[in-house]
Amino acid sequence: MTLEDSQRATRRVYTVEIVIVLLLSLGQSAVYAIVSLAAKLTATVPLAQQTATLNPSRSPRPYLDLTYQLLGVFFDLIPVALVLYLLFRDHISPTRELGIDYRRPRFDIGWGFGLAAAIGIPGLLLVYVSLQLGINAQIVPSALAPYWWTVPVLILSALQNSIVEEVIVVGYLITRLRNMGLSPLWLITISAVVRGSYHLYQGFGAFVGNAVMGVVFALFFLKTKRVMPLIVAHALLDITAFVGYQLLPDDWLSWLRV
Repeated sequence: MTLEDSQRATRRVYTVEIVIVLLLSLGQSAVYAIVSLAAKLTATVPLAQQTATLNPSRSPRPYLDLTYQLLGVFFDLIPVALVLYLLFRDHISPTRELGIDYRRPRFDIGWGFGLAAAIGIPGLLLVYVSLQLGINAQIVPSALAPYWWTVPVLILSALQNSIVEEVIVVGYLITRLRNMGLSPLWLITISAVVRGSYHLYQGFGAFVGNAVMGVVFALFFLKTKRVMPLIVAHALLDITAFVGYQLLPDDWLSWLRV
């Protein structure tokens, strides 16, 4: 087998692997998000008057709801274990190549807060503008009842979201696509579009905002080879949204509703 044949075979294997990983994780979410958006657009109620709930209740029985929430967090993290195993199997160190470690805490936390501020503040403006234009649903970050475990579960949910998205859509996907010989432009574009696609259930504004976030995060990863600051930034954004929505008075959040 020639070198060109070997590279072609490797690209085929990686392509199949990427498709399977995404269909088990965020690609599956993207398919459901597209169907959900289609349902919203074909409903009799305008999109801006519909809601997209990020953390719904699973049961009216408190401890059963807690059980469902914890199981959801646990099983959603399994694809992360899978991609780390696949990379490790191919002698690609998640710590060295993806920067998933605790060797540079100041760098990770500092850049995490900086990225969260750079993404979060314009993101709030985009949410407001999208609602006024009618291209986004009203986002409900939490629909959980105020139990003693609600805030800890919301924090766990935020951490799970950040780990799953940044490890798979940035660390794993970009690493695999780069191994396949794709240009940096394609790496950034594919990662950003995938990120935006599984947020389509919220509307077109969410797609655009998350795709832009995907471009920024992909560029940062290509420059630094570290996923940890991205996890920190994403976790900060989600914790602020989830816990803030749960705890702040309703009249403080009226701008989120049309």
